Amino acid sequence: MDKSFVLRGNICYSKNMRELHTVPRGYLVCENGRSAGVFRELPGAFKHLPLEDFGERIIIPGLIDLHIHAPQFSYRGLGMDLELLNWLDTYTFPEEAKYKNIEYARRAYADFVEDVKKGPNTRAVVFATVHVLATELLMDMLEASGLVTMVGKVNMDRNASPDLQEESAEASARATSEWLADIAGKYKNTYPIITPRFIPSCTDELMRALKTIQAEHGLPIQSHLSENKNEIEWVKELCPGSASYGDAYDRFGLFGGSAKTIMAHCVWSDEDESDLIEERGVFVAHCPQSNTNICSGIAPIRRYIEKGLRVGLGSDVAGGSDTSLFKIMRSAIEVSKLRWRLVDRCDTPLTVGEAFFLGTMGGGEFFGKAGSFDEGYEFDAVVLDDTNLKSPLELSLKDRVARIVMYADDRNIDAKFVRGTKIL
Repeated sequence: MDKSFVLRGNICYSKNMRELHTVPRGYLVCENGRSAGVFRELPGAFKHLPLEDFGERIIIPGLIDLHIHAPQFSYRGLGMDLELLNWLDTYTFPEEAKYKNIEYARRAYADFVEDVKKGPNTRAVVFATVHVLATELLMDMLEASGLVTMVGKVNMDRNASPDLQEESAEASARATSEWLADIAGKYKNTYPIITPRFIPSCTDELMRALKTIQAEHGLPIQSHLSENKNEIEWVKELCPGSASYGDAYDRFGLFGGSAKTIMAHCVWSDEDESDLIEERGVFVAHCPQSNTNICSGIAPIRRYIEKGLRVGLGSDVAGGSDTSLFKIMRSAIEVSKLRWRLVDRCDTPLTVGEAFFLGTMGGGEFFGKAGSFDEGYEFDAVVLDDTNLKSPLELSLKDRVARIVMYADDRNIDAKFVRGTKIL
């Protein structure tokens, strides 16, 4: 399929954290699945390419979710009166145990994939469950959707329910190796990622085994970090020799450095831990909805941004209730205002432009060159029709994009491209 073409419309994308760039009625060129740039007038070199004119509609990069739990989609909105650890025991572990039944997994994952495909997200980093067959099924479905994803078979050999916990570190590592062998060379848009659930669910023996597997295959890593105060105290009990929660991963080589790593939440990371995050180049997945939904607290994202940490956004379904990154952008802005007003007056609120950057270019860095229309970036684009958001005002293109973010209205999606292929 030819992946070279031109789109015309009202184009908006981030060039960096501070600059939200707009080109009204501009031209966006895709060459071989990558952006060749945005132009106010179409250069002669591209005039031979097929052109699709979207009129007054808005064209933005695809949105990127750095942290989502596919098996938790089924119980979004439930248990929001509980804190993290009780919520895991009451809802998460019993639900995830059901994915041993492949037919249940098929029904549940079909709902999840359909929801994400029809939304504004084009890429996601996904937790599955401990079950190899169900994880492979999810990867098959995501590949068929056209989305670009990283998917992790979860590892947990302690502190889970008996019907979910893997029987030993050896068994968990063996299942992970079998999973990687099964999927080797199978997909174009779907990739594996090493996934220790979090320190409380993984023994030292398992962490060492996962590092061996990670190094052998050169895979990225995803997990959770410093989300909840009770969780942090638990890690201190389990790992008394570690200087911090982050250090408990780092001592096994599972915290950035040569292994590209995402840590979700980082709500309570202190200066020493955030220094380690910076030193190791770990990505922070800010999950604002679950900050509030499961009572963890508000992550100091302004401090992380000013420190120069790599930050993107995560929906954290089902800790978060929405898969749409528009809604996560809005939540990030809202909770940042509460943190500024109620916690730390030095942590100024996020602007719409900054939240947009985090949900596109910021998270896109984990995938390489994704999340922008600058030349050389992979061509992920979403076309938005905001005519249903009526106003008598003469709005600028930036104002129209701001309203889409703050309304978070997924009915606006008119078309969607991933790596130069139109999937909606």
